[in-house]
Amino acid sequence: QLQLVESGGGLVQPGGSLRLSCQVSGNSFNRYSIAWFRQAPGKEREGLVCISGVGRSTEYSDYAKGRFTISRDNAKNTVYLQLDYLSAEDTAIYFCAAEDNYYCSLSANRHVYWGQGTQITVSS
Repeated sequence: QLQLVESGGGLVQPGGSLRLSCQVSGNSFNRYSIAWFRQAPGKEREGLVCISGVGRSTEYSDYAKGRFTISRDNAKNTVYLQLDYLSAEDTAIYFCAAEDNYYCSLSANRHVYWGQGTQITVSS
């Protein structure tokens, strides 16, 4: 059983940056791949980026490439998402989720554990 808690969201101006954190409590953190998803009002949840349990592999959606960066610190049971060059289209609730799999994926239905989400609003 894992518990995930996101933090770091907020209001940011277009072109700005934020760093989200996903703090995970539970056993065997490095066994789980972690992914970040987001959901904007009226839109489906979309996968952005994921990282394998030991952090040796990552996968980025086309939208996330070049602007978002995922990393993890297994000593702190935390996964980070650095978001740069934010625009209004990035306004959404951002979720982290855990998958019990060596390789990570951006498929939501493969993730059993989810955080409650953190809101990012990009506006001037």
